[in-house]
Amino acid sequence: MAAQSLQERIAGALVRVRNDRLGSDVVSAEQVRDVATTTDGRVRLTLLLDPADDAGLVGRVRSAVAGLEGVRDVRVDVKDSSAAGAAPPEKKTPGAGRSLPVMGQEPKSQRAAVPAPTPVAYPNLGHIIAVSSGKGGVGKSTVAANLAVALAQTGARVGLMDADIYGPNIPAMLGVNEQPEVRGEKIIPLEAHGVKVMSLGFLVERDQPAIWRGPIIMKIITQFLRDVMWGELDYFIVDLPPGTGDAQLSLVQATHVEGSLIVTTPQEVSTGDALRGAKMFQRVGVPVFGIIENMSYFECPHCNVQTTIFGSGGGERLAKELGLPLLAQIPLYGRVLEGGDTGKPIVLAEPDSVAGKALLELARRIAAAAELRPVETSN
Repeated sequence: MAAQSLQERIAGALVRVRNDRLGSDVVSAEQVRDVATTTDGRVRLTLLLDPADDAGLVGRVRSAVAGLEGVRDVRVDVKDSSAAGAAPPEKKTPGAGRSLPVMGQEPKSQRAAVPAPTPVAYPNLGHIIAVSSGKGGVGKSTVAANLAVALAQTGARVGLMDADIYGPNIPAMLGVNEQPEVRGEKIIPLEAHGVKVMSLGFLVERDQPAIWRGPIIMKIITQFLRDVMWGELDYFIVDLPPGTGDAQLSLVQATHVEGSLIVTTPQEVSTGDALRGAKMFQRVGVPVFGIIENMSYFECPHCNVQTTIFGSGGGERLAKELGLPLLAQIPLYGRVLEGGDTGKPIVLAEPDSVAGKALLELARRIAAAAELRPVETSN
């Protein structure tokens, strides 16, 4: 007998979760929608809940899925069943099986026709460039911070928006962390190393978790674009959270993003996620400037021998698959991490180091690519 897929095992677990109000399980009642899974065991689904339903139903659904072998994380998005336009359960032959609806595979007639917001041009921000990654821990924020500082060193006017609302690390990496001043209805960004900086980390306590959904994320990103006194900039770097979620979509819906950079490490588990991230930007019409491979190798400071700790060639293979340039291969260097903790990026602390040179060259390549593109202006 063939092994069951994760989707099948999720369906099997959820048919055992009963809604006493309806007298049936949550699958038969069509309360479960948009089940999405990843290869590393992350599960996200929508649960349509009626006001009369027991609130404990959410916990039982989450526990049923979380208890499955191979599941490492479960996210349950709760929606009002009346607002979601849920159709009543269709009659079925007793004993007939049923598969869960998967995101993007429902009939077009059942998909909500919600118009996307019209992006607003902010010509004062100059070249708007998003820095993203498919997964966390690849050094995306390190690249964004060093890129911004390196561009500022050339005399350019640079802004850096920390849109990684779940892990706002830019304040620590640039050594600034205080409440920004408000003048009238405008927030004054902080400055560090010649870069204007705005981050949610300036506005919330260090231990406050960001438990927010799409509409709130959209509001924060729009406020950072519209209500911060950025002045006239040449480059506006946006540090996005990892993945292809609400923050990425909110940014491209809020303004015209000129291009994106995808940061990855060499191993396949990272490049696979990076591939999806690049495809997401291409699908929403945002050009991808290229791939940045971080932690490409470790160079021994004593013998100069290079060791590929995380494998080799992943960034190059990804770039070839996408038909994009490999913009940089940044080595694993201890002082880069140290600079991120002390607030002094490596392009300032050790510009002549191998990592410093790689990041400075990256900035030059990004500047050259951006200057070939006209800045978006208002109609």
